[in-house]
Amino acid sequence: MYELLKQNLNRHIKLNEEEFGLFLKRLSVKTYLKDSHLIQSGQTCKYTYFVNKGLLRLYDINKKGYEKNTLFAKEEWWVSDLYSFHSQKPGAYFLQALEDTEVFQLSKPAMENLLLEIPKLERFWRILHINAFIAQQERVMDMIAKTAEERYRDFIEKFPEAELRISQRHIASYLGITPEFLSKMKSGLKH
Repeated sequence: MYELLKQNLNRHIKLNEEEFGLFLKRLSVKTYLKDSHLIQSGQTCKYTYFVNKGLLRLYDINKKGYEKNTLFAKEEWWVSDLYSFHSQKPGAYFLQALEDTEVFQLSKPAMENLLLEIPKLERFWRILHINAFIAQQERVMDMIAKTAEERYRDFIEKFPEAELRISQRHIASYLGITPEFLSKMKSGLKH
């Protein structure tokens, strides 16, 4: 049940069995049904989530009422409204299950305790947050400098099973284009 989590941690740090057991004690396991929300805009994000099974999307809704997908989190990804989680202030994002999804939840107080009990976790969270920051900067630059076709190709390269798991509407929103434009673009790519 915890194999993906162990692999994820071991990518950056090595926890012994006692430390891993302590880490597990701080987590709670929760299953969310497809289309249910883990976070709503305006709420304070209480957890950071590790996706064990399933798929989540992080999005906001602009002033015109359009949903803008920011991130898709599949198995072995951590996801949260980082601003809200760390500041413990209301956030702007929604986090929704696109499939029935099992997550391991870690609360802010539990994280703080773990950082004191297992100091090497500081390195783990630092690496994760630096990688998240880099990914966000790359995404901003891609939206500015790349064509929709280039963004689509990059997305499919990073997430090859996306079209089997994510609706065209959500993919288009992530790419900053309409579903109709995505459909026409994909049709042109096939020819």
